[in-house]
Amino acid sequence: MLKPTKADSFMHHQTSMNFNQNRGEDKELSIYSRSNKINLRGDHSTMATSTSKPTQPKEMLPPPPPPNSVLGRHRLLAPSASVRVSPLSLGGISLGDNWKGMMGECTKEQAFELLDAYYDLGGNFIDTANMYQFGQSEEWIGEWLQKTSRRSEIVLATKYTLSPIFGKSVQQSNYGGTGTKSMRVAVDDSLKRLQVDYIDLYYVHAWDFATSIPELMQSLNTLVQQGKVLYLGISDTPAWVVTKANAYAREYGLRPFSVYQGRYSAMMRDLERDIIPMARDEGMAIHPWGVLGSGYFRSPDAATKEGGRQTPHVKTGREEQVSAALDSVAKRHQVPITSVALAYALQKAPYIFPMVGGNKVSHLKANVEALSLELTPEDVAEVDKGYDFDLGFPHNFLNLAGFMPQGPQHVSFLAGLGHFDYVEPTTAIKPLK
Repeated sequence: MLKPTKADSFMHHQTSMNFNQNRGEDKELSIYSRSNKINLRGDHSTMATSTSKPTQPKEMLPPPPPPNSVLGRHRLLAPSASVRVSPLSLGGISLGDNWKGMMGECTKEQAFELLDAYYDLGGNFIDTANMYQFGQSEEWIGEWLQKTSRRSEIVLATKYTLSPIFGKSVQQSNYGGTGTKSMRVAVDDSLKRLQVDYIDLYYVHAWDFATSIPELMQSLNTLVQQGKVLYLGISDTPAWVVTKANAYAREYGLRPFSVYQGRYSAMMRDLERDIIPMARDEGMAIHPWGVLGSGYFRSPDAATKEGGRQTPHVKTGREEQVSAALDSVAKRHQVPITSVALAYALQKAPYIFPMVGGNKVSHLKANVEALSLELTPEDVAEVDKGYDFDLGFPHNFLNLAGFMPQGPQHVSFLAGLGHFDYVEPTTAIKPLK
């Protein structure tokens, strides 16, 4: 055993002296925050209770103005992405006139009016892609950002992989795909069209089954290191690819994917099989498109569908039966059918940020109102029964009740082993009135 040195004895003596001298000097050992005193020696009798509200000098930290709508109550995007966004994102696929035959008429004036309305309601999360309207969507959004000087307020998402130049060049080989060449060309062109020097959220638009995981993640991380991109997302890609990519990123200290974008709605629940469970485990957000049925959700008594999008390629054949279930719930709550469709998606899992599009301000405002709609478990169950959705094996083997297991409490064979208490999984934020 080592004997204490003279230096050790001196330090012990000095520490004892200092402690004894300071025992009565509460002013030097306490931190004051207005009326609440926190004693550094752990005297809990002087500490603020859990019900006390923190105070702050208004001159230094003035309170923010109240939001114009519930859209202005922002949320953390994902456990792995520390940026705050509005609960609904504005999709930019309809902003342009190159696809008017499919997406409906939209002038630049209408597009700017929609962007202004979204911003004025409190929205800050805008989504587009390099191929939307063959690049025109990015161009119009970029012009709007320059005109309004709102770049720093907006969380801007765009994508690469699908070519924006179909029919405009003979040598198109590397204008699409997920490889490094396509990525480099796409990100530089997007920055120019958007008139910005960085992109908040950059997506792989679709998986090409040709790019290796190391090439993809190393190249994407280079964009992060260069300051061109802040966060990474991936869209329309199998779950196994995403988990493999994120595992590689963690192993080599690279930026992982924080958001998954894919098709999800009451009539297309495939994400519930593997994508949503994967997102929970990876700390990722879900940024779904098609939540409103791509314009095909309508009350059974509606005579004709209102003119607008014509996208028959996304039809499932379940539109009428799911619309009937949504309409039944909508009538109970006395709200539009689309409000139920949005509320349903928002309440199915945490960190879900539905994308809403179109080109009408009236539709946008109706979608924002849906953020205040709270569905009961019975409502959700009724919509779930809108069509026969099968989770498939192994999920329906592990949980005989037919819903996705989110923890050991939902695994059927464990129930026969005893009586257990478990921590409940994270749930979605409740609607705000």
